[in-house]
Amino acid sequence: MVNEQDWIQEQERLHVVTQKLQARIAELEPEVAGLQSHTAEIRRRFWEEVTVNTSTDEDLEETFYSIKQQEALLSERERSYRLRVQQWHNLNRLLKSPYFGRIDFQEDGLGYREQIYIGVSSFVESDGLNFLIYDWRTPIASMYYDASPGPAAYDTPGGRITGTMELKRQYQIKDGQLLNVFDTSLTIGDQLLQQVLGKGADTQMKSIVATIQKEQNAIIRDDTSRMLIVQGAAGSGKTSAALQRVAYLLYKHRERLKADQIVLFSPNPMFNSYVSTVLPELGEENMQQATFQEYLEYGLGTGLKLEDPFDQIEYVLTEQHTRQYEARLKGIAYKASAEFLQALKNYSVWLGREGMCFNSIRFRDRELIAAKRMEEQFYSYDPSIRLANRVAMLQEWLLKELTLLERKEREEDWVQEELNYLDNEQYDAVHKELHQERGVFDFAEQYEQIQEKLQNKRRRDEGDFDYAEREEELLVREIVKAQFLPLRRSVKRMAFIDMLGLYAQLFGSQDAYTRMTGGAEVPELWADIGEQTREKLGRYELFYEDATPFLYLKELVEGMRMNTEVRHVFVDEGQDYSMFQYEFLKKLFPHARMTVLGDFGQAIFTQATELYGTNSPLLRLYGESDTRLIRLVRSYRSTREIVEFTQALLPGGRDIVPFDRRGAKPLLIKASSSGDLVMRMAEDLAALEAEGYQSIAVITKTAAESSEAWHRLEESGASVRLVTKQTPTFEHGAVVLPAYLAKGVEFDAVLIYDASARVYHRERERKLFYTACTRAMHRLQLYTSGEWSPFIQALDASLYEVRAEGEGDSSEVPAEGR
Repeated sequence: MVNEQDWIQEQERLHVVTQKLQARIAELEPEVAGLQSHTAEIRRRFWEEVTVNTSTDEDLEETFYSIKQQEALLSERERSYRLRVQQWHNLNRLLKSPYFGRIDFQEDGLGYREQIYIGVSSFVESDGLNFLIYDWRTPIASMYYDASPGPAAYDTPGGRITGTMELKRQYQIKDGQLLNVFDTSLTIGDQLLQQVLGKGADTQMKSIVATIQKEQNAIIRDDTSRMLIVQGAAGSGKTSAALQRVAYLLYKHRERLKADQIVLFSPNPMFNSYVSTVLPELGEENMQQATFQEYLEYGLGTGLKLEDPFDQIEYVLTEQHTRQYEARLKGIAYKASAEFLQALKNYSVWLGREGMCFNSIRFRDRELIAAKRMEEQFYSYDPSIRLANRVAMLQEWLLKELTLLERKEREEDWVQEELNYLDNEQYDAVHKELHQERGVFDFAEQYEQIQEKLQNKRRRDEGDFDYAEREEELLVREIVKAQFLPLRRSVKRMAFIDMLGLYAQLFGSQDAYTRMTGGAEVPELWADIGEQTREKLGRYELFYEDATPFLYLKELVEGMRMNTEVRHVFVDEGQDYSMFQYEFLKKLFPHARMTVLGDFGQAIFTQATELYGTNSPLLRLYGESDTRLIRLVRSYRSTREIVEFTQALLPGGRDIVPFDRRGAKPLLIKASSSGDLVMRMAEDLAALEAEGYQSIAVITKTAAESSEAWHRLEESGASVRLVTKQTPTFEHGAVVLPAYLAKGVEFDAVLIYDASARVYHRERERKLFYTACTRAMHRLQLYTSGEWSPFIQALDASLYEVRAEGEGDSSEVPAEGR
């Protein structure tokens, strides 16, 4: 704490700044309201101010420029309104807590020191010269996060500024009231961070700008790396830092970077809800958010049913005893590999010579253009032309063929039958077109005349034989054109390519695969892998592991559908993506920089990618010179006792550094039966809620176990909600969910539903168990009615406490843990 005189001075300054904020808000309110009403009025009267006249070319040109002028005026008013509203919102945010930090900096060569107060946005005196508050993203504010009192420097567009930091101070301000002031030599004083981390979990992630650590600031302000890889321990703040990074990029490059040019791939829909308020809290629009599954489904369209990653992991966790299990696992691993990626590239070269599969174009139970004819046409093109370009040439040829066939089709008998059953609207449309051809421009008058004539379909313009003949000709043309329209659309969608056949063709014999892929080696159990894949494709379904390779092959054949607008791609839980998927993302977003965040200790999916170290394949994606690795080893989420317990679950987990926030040791609770276990858990849920914990998770291994736990706890009187992969939002209260859906989210207390050797005993389940335990902020309790998981048995008994059967809390350890 500071001395009394400094405290008084800080209170006085806060009072002055608050008054100025209130005055500026009062000035803006009528301006914002006025702009809103003015903009609405311009929009309402838009067409009143424009005279539409198309009689001559000159009138048409004048009308065009009149509309453009009104559009520009409206656009400018709306832009001014948005800027004023954003400024008004920023000032209101500052009013509750104007700033959280201060540095006193004396620049070299200047004879005075400047007091830099730092908040979530800037606030300048009415003269526009004196900054009362600096936005945390300004270059000078970087010293608050990176430097200690003493020599310091910061980078600006004009060069590096050096000098001396003479003071670093932190504030806690709530609802305009000064609560605490700390002087510190560190980035964030332990007192302030302790108070922030000691709070309960929230339903939505909050901004961390007041508590950004030096290593997190390096992530946020990196502006040069093409690929930024962040390997962060559970609870190290990597996702929070990534979201602040988005806010920083939008601030620094606000003239040329918009929120919709940034994409975040998140682990599940509930996580999207969890992080949705961070950027608006900082005065920025949210970037695009999607799961990778959603992106795959968009690319595949509606013709195929795609397995999602959660169904895939359910299979891996529950189907160990089925005949095809080992083949499926080997297939998942191979289809995620760089070897399979290269095999597909080689396969596309082979397809340039032979083996293309096409779908015949059929019409009214007739084959209009046979697949064999398409194949002959395709391979008649110069083989030196790229595969996708030849497909485009074939597409153009097909559209021309359809035009010729459409003309021939007008002579068929079915057309006359259709002509006899046309309704008034279709006749009306043709009459309009005919009158336009004859140069009639008085539409209202002609429309009335047409309506009279349409009272009898057989009636034509009396005495006008040519007109009637022309009318029938047009009607025939329109009938056939409407019938051929779906065929044209399907050709434009490339539906004439048999993509299922092309992909299934790969999974034949080993010799055929090797021949088609330029000598690629096959994994073990290839015959079983092929059988599984072809059977799934035969039902118009895709395994999750097939989705990216299928889309990649589709792009090789049809041409890449690149998004050149996106400038930054963020991948959260990046360890759960395969190298194949990273290559695909790189091709999809060729102009984007990529930020990958993850923890290899939480790599629970079979296709996991190592993020950190010389073995990381991501180093080769953009090249080592354009790639930066940052490792976050300090865990802030959990108490020291929980971190010490969870770090011991992982080989190499000792590298994780706990933040020194104390709490209860993890509690192991053993019951005599599964029924007794559920009763104890229900009682513990009530006790934790009574202690004030608002966010409690009962975490299971699988979705089936979650459903079972939810039903049994409900029957025992506990009030809990079941979270599934369809759950859209994260809410307060007690929830039951599988471990893989809890990734990226934190809870005040976590109860591991069944930590027995029966549930967690395979080595591949270790990281899933670790992930479940690391969701806890303050309390971690584990339950079993049988033998403890070997992961627990291997721990030092000093890391946990035990509640024995029929007793209260005890320090007695399980026999297997002594």
